[in-house]
Amino acid sequence: MSPSAADSVPSRPADAARPGRAVRLARLARREAPRTALAAAGGLALAAAFPPYGLWPLSVVAVAVLALLTRGRTARQGAWSGFAFALPFFFVLLRWLHVVGYDAVLGLSVVEALFVAALGAGLAVSSRLPGWPLWGACLWITQEWARDRVPFGGFPWGRLAFANTGSPFTPLAALGGAPLVTFGVALAGSLLAYGAVAAYRLRTGPWSPRAALPGVGALGLAAAVLVAGYAVPVPTKGDDTVDIAIVQGNVEKPGMDFLGRPLMVLNNHVDATLELARDIQAGKKKRPDLVIWPENSSDLDPFQYPQARDRIEEAVRAVGVPVLVGALIDHPGKQGYIDNKGIVWDPRSGPGASYAKQHPVPFGEYVPFRDQLSKVITRLQRVPRDFYPGDHTGVLQLGPARLGDVICFEVAYDEIVRDTVKAGARALVVQTNNATYGRTGQPEQQLAMSRLRAVEHGRAVVTAATSGISAVVSPDGRVLQRSEEFTRDVITASIPLRDGTTVADRAGAAPEWVLAMVGLLSCAAAVLIGRRGRPDKEGQK
Repeated sequence: MSPSAADSVPSRPADAARPGRAVRLARLARREAPRTALAAAGGLALAAAFPPYGLWPLSVVAVAVLALLTRGRTARQGAWSGFAFALPFFFVLLRWLHVVGYDAVLGLSVVEALFVAALGAGLAVSSRLPGWPLWGACLWITQEWARDRVPFGGFPWGRLAFANTGSPFTPLAALGGAPLVTFGVALAGSLLAYGAVAAYRLRTGPWSPRAALPGVGALGLAAAVLVAGYAVPVPTKGDDTVDIAIVQGNVEKPGMDFLGRPLMVLNNHVDATLELARDIQAGKKKRPDLVIWPENSSDLDPFQYPQARDRIEEAVRAVGVPVLVGALIDHPGKQGYIDNKGIVWDPRSGPGASYAKQHPVPFGEYVPFRDQLSKVITRLQRVPRDFYPGDHTGVLQLGPARLGDVICFEVAYDEIVRDTVKAGARALVVQTNNATYGRTGQPEQQLAMSRLRAVEHGRAVVTAATSGISAVVSPDGRVLQRSEEFTRDVITASIPLRDGTTVADRAGAAPEWVLAMVGLLSCAAAVLIGRRGRPDKEGQK
């Protein structure tokens, strides 16, 4: 063709040569559909690893699935795989929020899934480095570190450690707390993925013992990580003991309106305590050294309502020992605010030392940006007043025992429990009110956290709930006694009191910070190496 003939051929418009955005997105969706489906299946498997299902080996498998799906991908592709993995995981895990509304379940799931999307991007980038299973395990810590702190103080639900409170990984908590348990699970899963990659290469290439060595070594290391916890000593012997009674008074019904009529919840706990006192006088039960009531066991402020105070004092005097009472109290210095408190009530001197919850739950116990959001989300008006955060740990002297009070969701936060133990708590008490989320799986998830804290700090943990699950957990994480949900019950037990600290207590947050920083640095190193290996366009011209 002559130049003049070529010039006479009309050129195609640029938009005609390139498919439209909708076409490109459709092609991308079709191409990524199998990988997305596998990611979602991995997320569902991880959800099944948590209570109430408790299939902890699936947590290792799920980590391996995400590692395989992100390996060798771009950061954007890895982020999508991470999001597709996390959204169904959190939706199933947090389904107990449906009592508030499924929009709340979805909204919180999306927010939490964004952190795992960042994890997916990091896994994709770091998979280019030698030793990528190690960097991937560190990135799981980075993701949990961030998610435990932001926004609004973070939301630690769904940490790998909380799916492994009765697994071979659990004793690692005594060395490095929940972060080390998560690291062990993530490392074992990443090594499992490495073994799968090595096996695939053997299948598609020439086989030799030398070629099989990396895969076999990775699987051997994964097995070693799995059983490493058995070598960790978990201290359980007490310096002395204390006899306790846990009173679970029950509520009228589950759900948002669990309180029922005024004084009903309080009367339930008073009546159960009076029955305990009668059994003691009849010689049917031994008098305990102290009695523990749950969070919100008094549904009226006993300092504002004389009838509530009278009923509490009736119960405390009848049983004849100090009672830890949970109540919502008008804040003495901040008008319009409420304290969520545990109060030591003595049979002779009345109310004394108290602990106010340090970490109120956003949108449940206080409303951020209340003036703006309550106009749009009318359900937020059901939280009429904000809870005010406490400013000190919950170490309280209850009769002969120095106990550490942790209220409800606070058991999920490493630093709150750790600071309480370091302040001198010889055993831990978790006062909780799970009536809103009864029979949804949430009480089982919270009990699992108590089991991990027992091992982490070498302390007995007593959970007192209005409607269940109340329980006694030994320092090695075993559940010695537990109540059923929505029943009145009184649990009596003798628990050990310990003064010694674990390695995790002494190490504090250092293991988590170190592992999280290693994860971030691995991504930075991968990006830097990738840029250096990229050919210079000017040099190619």
